Amino acid sequence: MSILFVLLMFLVVLTITYFRGREEPLPARVSLPFPHPQTRHELGFEIPLNYCFHPAHTWAIREGRDSARMGVDGFTANLLNKVDAVVVTAEQRWVRQGQKLLTLNSGGQTLDMLSPLEGVVTAVNSEVLKDPGLLMRDPYNAGWVCTIKSPDLETNLRNLVQGSMVASWMQNNISRLSQMVSSPNASLAQDGGMPLRGVLAALPPEIRRKVIAEFFLT
Repeated sequence: MSILFVLLMFLVVLTITYFRGREEPLPARVSLPFPHPQTRHELGFEIPLNYCFHPAHTWAIREGRDSARMGVDGFTANLLNKVDAVVVTAEQRWVRQGQKLLTLNSGGQTLDMLSPLEGVVTAVNSEVLKDPGLLMRDPYNAGWVCTIKSPDLETNLRNLVQGSMVASWMQNNISRLSQMVSSPNASLAQDGGMPLRGVLAALPPEIRRKVIAEFFLT
C-alpha cells in the first residue's frame, strides 16, 4: 500500500510540473526610454528637476527603489565643449561615492569624473561611448553615462546638492571660476549662466590644472 501511495504522489507531482511548464512565460522586463527632464529657470540657469548633483559635477536621478542613472552636468559640458572619448568603469564593478567613475578625453587632455553614488555599475550607455558628443550636446538626457544600483541610495542622494540649493550652487561655481582666472563674470558666462563653451582648453596649463582640482576634485 505504501508503495502505491508513493507512486501516486509521484504521478501527481509530475502532472503539476507538466501543467506549470505550459503556463505562459512572464513578459520580459522592458527598459522604458529615458524621459527628457523638466526644467525650471532660476538665477540664469536651466535646472533639471529631481536631479541631484555631486560637488564634482556629476549628477544622479532615481530610477527605482535602489537604482539611479548618472551623467555629467552642464557646467562640465560647457567647460569642455568637445569630448573625443568616454571611458567608463566596467559593468558589475563596485564604486564608492566620490571615487573615479569615468574619464573624459578632450583634445589630448584627460578629465576624471567622480561617482555621485556608491554601488554597482549595472549598465553603461553604449550610445555615448560611440558618440561622446551626446554627453556635451544633451548631458541630462541622451548623454547619460551609466546606471548604478546602490544598497543605500537614500543616504547617497541626501549627500548631494539638490532642490532649491542647485541654482545658488551653480552660480557660486561661476563666481569662483571667474576669480580663479581673474576675469570679469561676463567674459566667462554665456546665456543660461554656464561657462563659455570650451573655456577650459583656452586657459594656461597651470590655471587649467587648478580649475580641474577645484571643480572636479581630482
